[in-house]
Amino acid sequence: MKRFFNIILIVTVLFISTTSQAGNDQRSGQSGASELLINPWAASSGWGGAGMASISGFDALYENVAGTAFTRKTELVFSRVNWFQGTKIYLNNFGFSQKIGESGGVLSMAINSMDFGEINVTTTEDPDGNGTTFHPTYTTITAAYAKAFSNSINGGVALKIINEGISDLKSSGVALDFGIGYLAGIGKNKLGKKHRDNLHFGISLKNIGPTMKFNGDGLTFRGSSTNDVIMTVQNRTDQFELPTLLKIGVALDFNLVPKVDTASNKIMSEHKLTVASAYTSNSFTKDIIHAGLEYKYKNLFVLRGGYMLEGTGNSSDVRTINYTGPTGGASFNIPINKTGSYFSIEYSYRATEIFSGVHTFGAKVVL
Repeated sequence: MKRFFNIILIVTVLFISTTSQAGNDQRSGQSGASELLINPWAASSGWGGAGMASISGFDALYENVAGTAFTRKTELVFSRVNWFQGTKIYLNNFGFSQKIGESGGVLSMAINSMDFGEINVTTTEDPDGNGTTFHPTYTTITAAYAKAFSNSINGGVALKIINEGISDLKSSGVALDFGIGYLAGIGKNKLGKKHRDNLHFGISLKNIGPTMKFNGDGLTFRGSSTNDVIMTVQNRTDQFELPTLLKIGVALDFNLVPKVDTASNKIMSEHKLTVASAYTSNSFTKDIIHAGLEYKYKNLFVLRGGYMLEGTGNSSDVRTINYTGPTGGASFNIPINKTGSYFSIEYSYRATEIFSGVHTFGAKVVL
């Protein structure tokens, strides 16, 4: 327990030192690498980021890397995000997590790539296009390690390698995520014993890293001096910061219609409801409050719903993000064998003010 509170203290100090201007909407648009703020995975995005304290396995990689410590053995995940339907922008994502030994940690890897399609090249001489196209590339590679230090405490860290660019202009950088999870109990079960694992707490500090800067031939042009001497001139570019944020969450599990298994003298329930809430403190945008529910029937069907609320409200005249609040999603799990392995089909939806929302389709194999 003492170690846990020491970790909490360290994370708090890091937060104060790195996000002292958190929630300042006057800084909106001043950070770069905004793709780091996109949750590419269907399971965790389905309830609007509210479940960061209780989500586990590979699905926790984006919200709170500490949750990946509860990977069963091996998980393989693929997803495709239709980003703001109508823009023809997609995110293709693949990742896996692997448990190392019975008492060891969990290694995770993920690749996220944004597909903007082919864009026409326009110039001052050809504002309608010169007949050629270019293809922007935004790619993030994540490597993570997480471990459960006890039955109550788990932690993790993730390293992200960020690459952005077009044919003649590129930028790259690195970022770190830190996550902590704490599992406790509240209330008593049907046997009269105190719950030990129905209350979840989580803290995640994301996108900590040095500034980035664009470089390349795209910043140069041909010019002439007052003496008509032709020369190559390079424009100067400013550095930009990463979208650092701190997220704190809590979740509570309820076993609906619990029954006592007389053979094992344990509480059994086919229906589980999780109520969750989270708070995101952003460095460059308004803070966000998250609330959500997740209903699970056995390990066959999961239904999620959530709502995101900016600190000043969700009306269009004060909102600084395109999300209007409601989110939803579902997972259908198909058992593979009797040992608990299964194949999952997942979907999530996030409502937006313009375009037709964000749709995420995913598939997962749990071994």
